[in-house]
Amino acid sequence: MDKVIKKKVWTPQRIALGIGILAFLGFSTYSIFLSGKQSTLNVNKERITISDVKNGVFDEFIVVTGVIQPLKTYQLDAIEGGYVAQKLIDGGASVKKGDLILKLENQRLMLDFVNRETEMYDLINNLENTRLSLRQNKFTLKRTLSELEFQIQQAKIDHDRNSKLYEDKVISQQEYQRTKISYERLSQQSTIEVENQKFQEENSVTQIRQLEGTLERTRTNLSMMRQNLENLAVKAPVSGLLSRVDVEIGASITAGQNIGQIDDLNGFKMRIEVDEHYISRIFPGLEGSFEFNGKTHQLVVHKVYPEVTNGRFQVDMTFPASIPEGIRRGQSVPVRLQLGKPAQAILLPTGGFFSDTGGNWVYVLNESGNKAEKRSISLGRKNPQYFEVLTGLSEGERVITSSYSSFGEKDVLVF
Repeated sequence: MDKVIKKKVWTPQRIALGIGILAFLGFSTYSIFLSGKQSTLNVNKERITISDVKNGVFDEFIVVTGVIQPLKTYQLDAIEGGYVAQKLIDGGASVKKGDLILKLENQRLMLDFVNRETEMYDLINNLENTRLSLRQNKFTLKRTLSELEFQIQQAKIDHDRNSKLYEDKVISQQEYQRTKISYERLSQQSTIEVENQKFQEENSVTQIRQLEGTLERTRTNLSMMRQNLENLAVKAPVSGLLSRVDVEIGASITAGQNIGQIDDLNGFKMRIEVDEHYISRIFPGLEGSFEFNGKTHQLVVHKVYPEVTNGRFQVDMTFPASIPEGIRRGQSVPVRLQLGKPAQAILLPTGGFFSDTGGNWVYVLNESGNKAEKRSISLGRKNPQYFEVLTGLSEGERVITSSYSSFGEKDVLVF
């Protein structure tokens, strides 16, 4: 006989499904309950830096290192090449204009000078010989013309006499023609001789003019070569301090090589290096200052060098007033360089927080000071001491300005 089997209400499948539904409802309830809460972190208050937000004058400046340099520096370059035969003055000595510093020797220049000098003497001899030849030719012409003139006169006398005798039929026609032809030939010869002498004279004058031009150029070249030889003696172009001489006896020097430097001690300037980030904001006329011997001294930007090297560019600053007493070349001092005019602003002290947040938010303490909450802010300009606050903070509030790297971007810090 068949037996009726009762159907079970709590089967394993239903039990598993029920557990799953309960777990889901529990998780959902927990998530909904905690969704309105902020993440918190307990922090030791002694390990952080808390700064006050204040209203004050924002002075935009940067601090850079300045090096004292002479107002003018003269580079000592070798005009001619050679090897160092003598070194009369070492670096660090004071020199006067014209003082001999080095003596160079150059055998090639000496040989060229001697050859050019010999060439000049040859030209002088040729010129004198040409002039002498011209004078001799003139004397020869006069003598030749004088002789021709005498012969022409004799021929003319014979011709005139024979003309009358021929008319009187005393002499034959042949005799008459002979004296006539002789007279005409001598007259033509005189004309040719005069033209020849004129040509010879013009040619000699042209040769003399060319030789004189060549001689003048040779003398100019020789003068320049003599100056080049004099340039082998390296002299101080100005008076001042010979700060360095970078050669030793026996060293080979090429033309144009820098071999030293002379500093003008009549004034000083300040050479500073600035990060290329500020290159568009630095221009002549900007002011700066530095502390020396317990006093503040003013500076003015005189020249900006646009070349950027290793992310920095150079600026020369001068002293608008007197130069500080006791300052020396090569001294380094911190210089406060103004980038703009002072203005009233909300100020937040600088700190390590900026590298963690980019200045987009900070932790602001509540009135009781027992916790700090994250707040979005906006920062403007910056100097070594303060940020200019544009929005998000008010005077009197307190902000954590130390590094946030250990906070994990929690919403609330509890002390």
